[in-house]
Amino acid sequence: MLQLAIGIVGAYAIVAGLMFALQRRLIYLPDRSLPSPAEAGVPEMAAVVYATADALSLTGWLAAPPSPRQPLLVYFHGNAGNIADRAEKVRPFLDAGFGVLLAGYRGYGGNPGRPSEAGLLADGRAALDHLAEGGFAPDRTVLYGESLGSGIAVALAAERRFGALVLEAPFTSIVDVAAGAYPWLPVRLAMIDRFDSLARIKSVGAPKLILHGELDRTVPVRLGRRLLDHADEPKSGRFFPHAGHTDLHDHGAVADVLVFLEETGLSGRAARG
Repeated sequence: MLQLAIGIVGAYAIVAGLMFALQRRLIYLPDRSLPSPAEAGVPEMAAVVYATADALSLTGWLAAPPSPRQPLLVYFHGNAGNIADRAEKVRPFLDAGFGVLLAGYRGYGGNPGRPSEAGLLADGRAALDHLAEGGFAPDRTVLYGESLGSGIAVALAAERRFGALVLEAPFTSIVDVAAGAYPWLPVRLAMIDRFDSLARIKSVGAPKLILHGELDRTVPVRLGRRLLDHADEPKSGRFFPHAGHTDLHDHGAVADVLVFLEETGLSGRAARG
């Protein structure tokens, strides 16, 4: 019996150790290839390169609005794939008259470096600095964070002032996500990258919209609801009873975003008029 117990403890220690050592490989799932914007279905977008504080040169895709005073949506994507996989998701915003930046990350889509929380936040700051240098007004800028990207968007919106913040399938922290997925592991003690949006959301003064699917098995909807509850006004939430983690646009989420932005004074078509 003692030997069995020792064996179980030993096996647990090995698995826990491997999970700790490989945790960033489990969190970040980049596709390192990158087609052209035209091949991805957004020929009006063009590659832009910007430098991070730690001297990496990153590529994102930008379709500028007709003037710097017209609204621009900055899209921070989730943990898998790269910006090309989100071309279809930003197409409705391009068609609605918004400028769009698909923000590239280190280690994704041919970019140098390895992803980490500190690194991705540096990447986001570099993207926003590039826009500021181009004369794009923060009060006409919308930060859109999808899943893992919601952690980036919340952190940046807590640091700076923007026109609006949209979060798709957001979490309170990735620690909470991991604790739900691996309740038998000491993830709350062992995780390095935490993306603690719950601690940051109170510092976001911009109007906020949270979108979440009730059937989400990757980021449970209770985390999105808790984040919304913790946020200060102005805020609103749209929860889709038949949607999961990646299919919110199939259930009408874009229409809710466009209505929210119009109510916030950030309508792309109105700005063009």
